[in-house]
Amino acid sequence: MFELYSPVKILASVATTLTFGYSSGLVTRTSVNTWYPTLIKPWFTPPNKVFPIAWSSLYLIMGVAAGIVWSHADNGDKLAKTGLKHFAVQFGLNMLWSYLFFGLKSPGLGLIEVVALWTSLYKTWTVFSAVDSVAGWLMLPYLSWVSYAAVLNASIWWLNP
Repeated sequence: MFELYSPVKILASVATTLTFGYSSGLVTRTSVNTWYPTLIKPWFTPPNKVFPIAWSSLYLIMGVAAGIVWSHADNGDKLAKTGLKHFAVQFGLNMLWSYLFFGLKSPGLGLIEVVALWTSLYKTWTVFSAVDSVAGWLMLPYLSWVSYAAVLNASIWWLNP
């Protein structure tokens, strides 16, 4: 199994997820320091310094997972190609969430979108797991974090009518 993994594809995927993740984080910077502190947040909201650490780690491991699946796709695995399409969709939704929640300052739109993100991510996880168990396991922390983020988003929307 491990002989199928392409280090070049893994590194390219990691570089891509980190780069795009960083760029979507640029949308949040101003709002994190101005608008976000004015919101009423639930007791389980982590300190702001946790978010860049968590997201950088998640972008890193999801990049490794995508690189593993990409390695399989280049070996003719049609399910892997499907998984990469799902990955692209969920990653686009991931970046869109930052714009909706922070850029437009809309917890309501963020909540609607994070449900779509979670659904797309769940589908990505199921396909990645079918392609390669390591890729599936690597996506679980991300799926867990988005689940938590959805509850946090819903709570912020509820507390800030």
